[in-house]
Amino acid sequence: MSSVEAARELLAEFPVVDGHNDLPWALREQVRYDLDARDIAADQSAHLHTDLARLRAGGVGAQYWSVYVRSDLPDAVPATLEQIDCVRQLVDRHPAELRLALTAADMEAARGEGRIASLMGAEGGHSIANSLGTLRGLYALGVRYMTLTHNDNVDWADSATDVPKAGGLTAFGREVVREMNRLGMLVDLSHVAATTMRDALDATEAPVIFSHSSSRAVCDHPRNIPDDVLGRLRANGGVAMVTFVPKFVLQAAVDWTAAADENMRAHGLHHLDTSPEAMKIHRAFEERHPRPVATVATVADHLDHMREVAGIDHLGIGGDYDGTAFTPDGLGDVSGYPNLIAELFDRGWSRSDLAKLTWQNAVRVLGAAEDVARDLQAARAPSNATIESLDG
Repeated sequence: MSSVEAARELLAEFPVVDGHNDLPWALREQVRYDLDARDIAADQSAHLHTDLARLRAGGVGAQYWSVYVRSDLPDAVPATLEQIDCVRQLVDRHPAELRLALTAADMEAARGEGRIASLMGAEGGHSIANSLGTLRGLYALGVRYMTLTHNDNVDWADSATDVPKAGGLTAFGREVVREMNRLGMLVDLSHVAATTMRDALDATEAPVIFSHSSSRAVCDHPRNIPDDVLGRLRANGGVAMVTFVPKFVLQAAVDWTAAADENMRAHGLHHLDTSPEAMKIHRAFEERHPRPVATVATVADHLDHMREVAGIDHLGIGGDYDGTAFTPDGLGDVSGYPNLIAELFDRGWSRSDLAKLTWQNAVRVLGAAEDVARDLQAARAPSNATIESLDG
């Protein structure tokens, strides 16, 4: 049996839980949620990284759909609600393929039914507008993790890619973490500054996740996880989900990306824009300056190092599909996961190792957050603290 065949066999039993896919934002940007215009029951390879057939081909059994909104939007909360609504519409449109999942038990039930468990993660604390009541509202609507920041600081937490302001988490930021623990919402530390990672690990009473981050020791980018933080996942019980974004996994791509981002800004566009106009400018830049190409092996190098530092029980996968302009060779869309699993088989990873990476660790960490929440809800009431009362 070839390693790819072995990978497909493994994924049939232990499918991928992917920590981060930006399909809802792509649907907003491309067709303003016209789900007929981007029907994921049809081949969308001309427009998207994601459709149902390619999810199946990739062995995806559970997907955290990102309900991301840009941090510079003046109406982040209603925009986040629209993103949540988009996910729910997708699930309702495709009941034979997708199942809304709110718990670890729901994830296992979906696997048993042969459906793709559909979870939601909010990307950036700006989505709660400094309101713990809004945080609880997002949880009630099904959001099961929140990334504390996106690319910009929030009032109570520093981002990895902004000028430090809070020095990590403020007092209100620590209260956000406490309230997420009480709810059973996973604290996601992708995108946050290393100081924020460490403060959150100090404050949390539950396991954390990194929904789409790789190793800073392998590729020195602030979006990646330092070894001291990876090492703390052993005691915390959390999971770091490796991402595929070339500018985060390949050192040569870091410098190239900085130049490409500056080119986007020179054309009056946001550097994360993936609209057709923006992609045309990206491609023209790439023709003049060929980009360094990441591969499946590049991602596997991160996982080898992360396993050594954090341990096999603390790893997962978060591809960031439909949230990135470029992908590694062999991981061009959501059908590519078997190529990564095959590479890891070839590197000597065992079947039990890979079952943890793809399915078991991610299910366990959500279940652990639920267990912590059950105890905390018996011990304390919802917090009504405000940022003014805690941070002055």
